[in-house]
Amino acid sequence: MDERLTGVIGPRGVGKTTLLLQYLREVQGQSGEAFYASADHLFFNRCSLLEFVREVYVREGTKYFVFDEVHKYRGWQQELKNIHDSYPDVHVAFSGSSSMALQQGGYDLSRRVVMHQLPGLSFREYLNFVTGATHGCLPLDAVLENPSAVSEEVAKIPRLLGYFEDYLARGYYPFVFEGVEHFYDKLRAVLEKTIHEDISGYYSLKTENLGYFKKMLAFLATVPPGGVNIHKLATNLGIDDKTVGHYLTILQETGLLRQVEAEARGHGILRRVGKFYLDNTTLHHAVCEGLGQSIDLGTVRELFFVQSTGNAGLETRLSGASGDFQIRGNLFEVGGANKRRKQLPGDSDNEFVVKDGILAGSRRTIPLHLFGFLY
Repeated sequence: MDERLTGVIGPRGVGKTTLLLQYLREVQGQSGEAFYASADHLFFNRCSLLEFVREVYVREGTKYFVFDEVHKYRGWQQELKNIHDSYPDVHVAFSGSSSMALQQGGYDLSRRVVMHQLPGLSFREYLNFVTGATHGCLPLDAVLENPSAVSEEVAKIPRLLGYFEDYLARGYYPFVFEGVEHFYDKLRAVLEKTIHEDISGYYSLKTENLGYFKKMLAFLATVPPGGVNIHKLATNLGIDDKTVGHYLTILQETGLLRQVEAEARGHGILRRVGKFYLDNTTLHHAVCEGLGQSIDLGTVRELFFVQSTGNAGLETRLSGASGDFQIRGNLFEVGGANKRRKQLPGDSDNEFVVKDGILAGSRRTIPLHLFGFLY
């Protein structure tokens, strides 16, 4: 983060504060001049960010500042802009939830800021943490070109499939390494905070409306991803279709939900509805566990594929009648170890079966866990 004004956005719990503190240690080691503050601290009710930077800069010569939870500070966009323009040798890094407040703020700051989206841990990153190894990323092209050779190399990792099961259940959020005993309770608390603080605050929703979000997440966690009918969902919740659509958008903007849109053109775009998933497999497990519901393995497999490719910056679409997903003209059918090719239209080089529970791939069969090495 060498830019003078840098933003880190992402859902709660993915490690934004930890990343900023690591950055702070690095610049402090280089210059000895660095300061961290949470922008929601009561101190900033009586002192503006601009006044604080001016005072510390003039008195102490501090040139590096980190402001956490900046979206909770009213008028943060204008003040960061003023800091940037008033002090050419000052560097500011800030973080906040992946809500429209931060994204819109990035537009408002225009050319001054560089925004970085921080997703949760990939399977590769989780493996590196638990094993102490340094496994590198695998570009999608390398995986598709020779699944057999790539999977053979990755299969050398001891207890690979066991680690993969652990990751699907608990590995997306870094705070799992603080302990697993109450991990799901902590994650559900993160979910509650996202709804009652981030959603409530930015979207100015009444308290009585916030319960709909939890009901929607519970519903989406327990039905097949393609089984969401907005009108039926609205009827069951007792609200109108437009409100349900708006709430689904909010859940996506705050990192609790992701949608995979259908591959269609023209009028087909209007007719086809994409699939909705909870944002990641760990969140899916936590919500189901809280409801006392069993996990649907088919949904988890699809979700892992979607979260891994999406977080790697790949545009993933529903492929239509043939296969589950489409990326760059390649078709993918996702399933278990016994999955067959019958859903794929032919025997082309761009059609792949993605299987869970296998170590070795072949020319057009790819182990599911390999997609966890894309970022």
